[in-house]
Amino acid sequence: MSAQHLVETRELATNFYTFEGVVRALNNVSLVVDQGETYGIVGESGCGKSVTVRSMMRIVQAPGRIDGGKIVMFLNAEDKAKGIEILGRTEAYMASIRGKDISMIFQEPGAALNPVLSVHQQIAESYEFHRMDEMLEKSIATLEAHAKELGGGPAGWWNGLRKSLLRRELGAHKNYSARIQTIDNELYKLEDSTDAASLGRKRELNHERDKPVRRDFLVEFARRVPFFARYRRPLNRTVEAQVIDLLRSLGIPNPENIAQRYPHELSGGMQQRIVIAIALACHPTLLIADEPTSNLDVTIQAQIVDLIRDLKKTAISSVVFITHDLGLVAEMCDRVTVMYAGDVAETATVKELFRNPLHPYAQGLLDAVPKEIQEGELTIIPGAVPNLIRPPSGCRFHPRCSHKMAICEKEKPPTLELGPGHFVACHLYTKDQSK
Repeated sequence: MSAQHLVETRELATNFYTFEGVVRALNNVSLVVDQGETYGIVGESGCGKSVTVRSMMRIVQAPGRIDGGKIVMFLNAEDKAKGIEILGRTEAYMASIRGKDISMIFQEPGAALNPVLSVHQQIAESYEFHRMDEMLEKSIATLEAHAKELGGGPAGWWNGLRKSLLRRELGAHKNYSARIQTIDNELYKLEDSTDAASLGRKRELNHERDKPVRRDFLVEFARRVPFFARYRRPLNRTVEAQVIDLLRSLGIPNPENIAQRYPHELSGGMQQRIVIAIALACHPTLLIADEPTSNLDVTIQAQIVDLIRDLKKTAISSVVFITHDLGLVAEMCDRVTVMYAGDVAETATVKELFRNPLHPYAQGLLDAVPKEIQEGELTIIPGAVPNLIRPPSGCRFHPRCSHKMAICEKEKPPTLELGPGHFVACHLYTKDQSK
């Protein structure tokens, strides 16, 4: 079963240390995203949806901190069946998988894009950081194709010099990548070891992992001399072509023009497409979409949803979709988790959740959704999400729950599997309710 998992959180606890007090944003959250599925996370604002996925990517901003639990990724299920626990890895390791193996569409595209960099520059960063070997190989192949046409004159000499420098740069990148792979393989083997020798070796490997990329001395010299630095122009053209092809594949009209624009020159819908392009540049295994249709008009929302659905079929393996819209969940997702105040309330397949919601909070959310045939007024959940600096004891939903019992105020309910893949955390379903 574990070989089908893609990412798994185990008892994940994330807190924010503010002047007012500690915000206990995630209260031992456990969820599993499988290969090939679209996984929904729903709940009111402040329930911990975005904090959960930011914790998965280890991009929780200060004063936030991941204080407990595990995050296990199964990026290569063939030979890493037990997964890689990423909380013990260095920031350099995380930088190598963000964008490449796991990417995120952020909630506010205007805030996610850098206002002083063009669209081309922001997308090109992904190619230059994660796919440089491929870009160099394509550039060298282009120069080799032109070699016979140029002959042996000055143009041919310059073409040969550029090709030689690009080959040296490619060699340096491959040597570094091979060393990094060796380090990661050894770290994987030592992951569960706790003896003093193993811990010391892991510190040594992590220190080496964080060192900057080793480069070729001659290449570094050429890049510092303005005349010789022009050898990289074929590489720049290769990356530019990749950016334009990506924009075109996302249905963006006139991609050559859009690539030269700056974020403030684009509409909200176009900015969201650019954020999606950045996330998809390296064909990630997992795409996290954090409310990708918020603040967009209905027509653009439909286009973005259709785009993500199409990309799921062609470019990416799994999607984690965060939204307030239960209609979108029903349309797009295979499984869904309902979160409340940093807790997982219920997890089930979409059909099972809509057919038979078990947790009172999930029932309340569904009762608030307009039906095709609506009888009477819509119901609401009384109250609001609690302040997580001083969260309620026991079950955090009990102050708003119409089924509240004495035990709800004292103990956090365990998570029970009441049907195949249908998990709920509620004292209504515990065997012993006599406490």
